[in-house]
Amino acid sequence: MSQDTEDQAAGQPFSDEDLGTFQTLVDIVARLRAPGGCPWDREQTHDSLKRNLLEESYEVIEAIDRGDPAILSEELGDLIVQVAFHADIAREAGEFQLEDVLRKINSKLVRRHPHVFAGGHAEDAREVERNWEQIKAQERRAKGESKSPVEGIPNGLPALAYAQLMQDRVGQAGFEWDDVSGVLDKILEEVAEFKAAANPEEKVHELGDLLFSMVNLTRWAGVHAEDVLRQANQRFGKRYLKMESLAAERGLDFTSLPLERKEELWQEAKGQVG
Repeated sequence: MSQDTEDQAAGQPFSDEDLGTFQTLVDIVARLRAPGGCPWDREQTHDSLKRNLLEESYEVIEAIDRGDPAILSEELGDLIVQVAFHADIAREAGEFQLEDVLRKINSKLVRRHPHVFAGGHAEDAREVERNWEQIKAQERRAKGESKSPVEGIPNGLPALAYAQLMQDRVGQAGFEWDDVSGVLDKILEEVAEFKAAANPEEKVHELGDLLFSMVNLTRWAGVHAEDVLRQANQRFGKRYLKMESLAAERGLDFTSLPLERKEELWQEAKGQVG
């Protein structure tokens, strides 16, 4: 008996070869949402699945941070399911087909990479980004749209990601420091303004400006502020747990230790868990 026959006999309706295709995912989702399918799946809407889409996206990011290919492979599958579900909901409502989604994204990728598909030229990644924004602007003009670089950013983005995307856009429009020294000077300026703030309201305002400037520094470092802070959170959590563990191993009540002793444990924890 072949493996495919064994799978079907065991209740697996798809062969291993079929399970490796995108079309099988589309067929499974369509069956789940068809009459006689899964009651939960049939109840879902674009709105009801928004939380799932967000959660799956963050799980993909966490898998990337962990550097585990097996987990990343699984989480990417969970994310693709969300695409298939939204496409099937739209198909059932007569809004659009999955083929429309694929046709639009494939056309967009080709159109925005003329240096690959149309004999264009791009010296480096920076030039690719500039060309990408110019092509987007041309597309908007062709549609009769006129948008500022600070418009059209999804309001649901986390604040750090929103700030960085907005700074990227205005930077590509020419509103940018000549070099990173301007960014560092701006941070020092914001720190001074925070110190000089006369009341709590002003302090909140200046803190926002300071954080915004720190996001700009991550841009100049070539990294994403959201990633940087998430990884810092993870490091802090690991080190704090290690501090508590070291104290417990030595019969110490961690919470009652003086700050100087906690700082010693912190440095020791850093040496052990990074």
